[in-house]
Amino acid sequence: MVLAAGLGTRLRPLTDRLAKPLVPVGDRPAIAHVLERLRAAGVTRIVVNAHHHAAQLRAFVASEPDVMLSEEADLLGTAGGVARAAPLLGAGDVLLWNADILADIDARALVAAHASEATLVVQPMPPGQGSIGVAADGRIVRLRGQFPGVYVLGAALRAQLSERGGIIEDLLVPALARGATLRAFPFTGPWRDVGTVESYLDANVAWLRDRGVASWVGPGAHVDEGVVLEGAVVGAGAFVLGRGRVTRAVLWPGARATAPLEGRVVTA
Repeated sequence: MVLAAGLGTRLRPLTDRLAKPLVPVGDRPAIAHVLERLRAAGVTRIVVNAHHHAAQLRAFVASEPDVMLSEEADLLGTAGGVARAAPLLGAGDVLLWNADILADIDARALVAAHASEATLVVQPMPPGQGSIGVAADGRIVRLRGQFPGVYVLGAALRAQLSERGGIIEDLLVPALARGATLRAFPFTGPWRDVGTVESYLDANVAWLRDRGVASWVGPGAHVDEGVVLEGAVVGAGAFVLGRGRVTRAVLWPGARATAPLEGRVVTA
């Protein structure tokens, strides 16, 4: 299940126009990168939940034949969202992935490693740092603050999900206090999110770097001859006019901007 129902508050004003999972990262929406990772791992049943700009996500899912949509008239939280989607998910363990997390996690290996009540993808950090404490044997001994973003929730804990609330604060933290076994799945690769405008820009620059290109111009876009692109993503049908450098910038499909420009996101 891809968790995509949040309000995207930290990414405003971009999310006033578009659901956070649909903001473009490189040549496609952020959620499309997540779906690509899941499909590469052989996942054949995918559920996406929606609340904020639900109609936009409904239109996106309509073009994805292996994806089902679970709409929430009221925002239910992560726990409530997964509970509501139960008829679509079916029984058993479930792999959960935040729609704003972009990471080359091997989902097949994560599922294979799951042998506890929950298995959380964790970036190793020095002792005492971070929001997740991990013992030498891989057991999680502390949870606080940030949501882990990608994890497997076992069937036994799924059965305890409430109709509203958060998985971390309302399910996993109390379960850990009762002695539940939660395990860490270490991940040392790049971990990117699109939670803020700054991290959204970082994700697009990283997308360019991963492909070994300095910039990307989508189909039907126009860039004036006097414009130099450096770390810029220009969406389909966008226009870049004027003279000068456009650096560390993202133009959404159909957007118009005038060089010079630096560190900006331009919507349509």
